[in-house]
Amino acid sequence: MAAKPKSIDEYLAAVTADQRAALEKLRKAIRAAAPRAQECISYGLAAFRLDGKPLVAFGATASHCAFYPMSSTTIEAHQDELMDYDTSKGTIRFPAAKPLPVALVRKLVKARIAENAGGRGVKRLGAKDTKPSRRKLHPPDDGAPIPSPRNVT
Repeated sequence: MAAKPKSIDEYLAAVTADQRAALEKLRKAIRAAAPRAQECISYGLAAFRLDGKPLVAFGATASHCAFYPMSSTTIEAHQDELMDYDTSKGTIRFPAAKPLPVALVRKLVKARIAENAGGRGVKRLGAKDTKPSRRKLHPPDDGAPIPSPRNVT
């Protein structure tokens, strides 16, 4: 890509025809799963934001297309469904000739929406439920005077 794209349409215009077809399918599935999401360019990739937060992105290189859930948690939580794809911490790579299934894309986008809404949708594998500590800010009121640092012996 010679010039930096300013829109997803410009991004798609710069990739090969087979990559464009695969990425348009991905774009359509993302829009269906997140109709309120706004299209943008983020880190040079075609991306979507929802409520001002990054949601997902997609792109293409010379050798593959990629879907970026922008969350390692989402990829970890869907490992079994992603076994047939080359994945890393935040990327799902696929050949243009074999686009991601629409149902899988929708599931991943919905998981990201839930995660962005406060982590209610996807739980990190192995994560423990923890509650914030409840430190007592005041000593118990048992009637005894509280010594000041000056008069402690």
